[in-house]
Amino acid sequence: MQDVRLGRPLFGGALSATIPYSAKDISELREIPDNQEVFAHCHTDQSIIVELLEFQNHVQNEDAARYHFEDVAGSNKALAPGTSEVRTVVALPKSQLSLEECSSAWLLTGTQLVAKFNEEAKNTVTFYLGLFRLPQFSTDILVTFNDPLSISLDSSSAVAVGADQQVGTEPWTLNNFQCLLQSLRLHDPGVFG
Repeated sequence: MQDVRLGRPLFGGALSATIPYSAKDISELREIPDNQEVFAHCHTDQSIIVELLEFQNHVQNEDAARYHFEDVAGSNKALAPGTSEVRTVVALPKSQLSLEECSSAWLLTGTQLVAKFNEEAKNTVTFYLGLFRLPQFSTDILVTFNDPLSISLDSSSAVAVGADQQVGTEPWTLNNFQCLLQSLRLHDPGVFG
């Protein structure tokens, strides 16, 4: 199998990163906000979102990662007790990152109960959030890896994920995501406005 995990241009080439194999650019299927790049695994229900967000100066360090996780939980309607949980938040060593401009970087692991397309059925999804803090550009870069842990039989995802898997379409792993985080680079600060 050919390794196609080359540095992929993001935001018109202003950033780049190693995007995992079997990634489909969702902007080819539907409109995506200008501050996001969204990729979905071709044969699983996994997705990766790279977002340029306003720097949250009222939260510091690991609390900033928790803030963004809770913001995502709000968007996913997963704020009720028992619908979301932060498992770990760890600092990413700057010596292992290509994004030299960040003041700090964090990796949060958590779970949320999420319904797709406003369905009633909820899927348990593991969220890996990579947060890069760039206060000099008033920007937080949030990279989210959505990795379904269990899919409800009543979810529209159950049919797609239950379909026959093709050779070479293994699910993405945390190692794939960490490779993306480590390879993220800034080429044009003008992307931050």
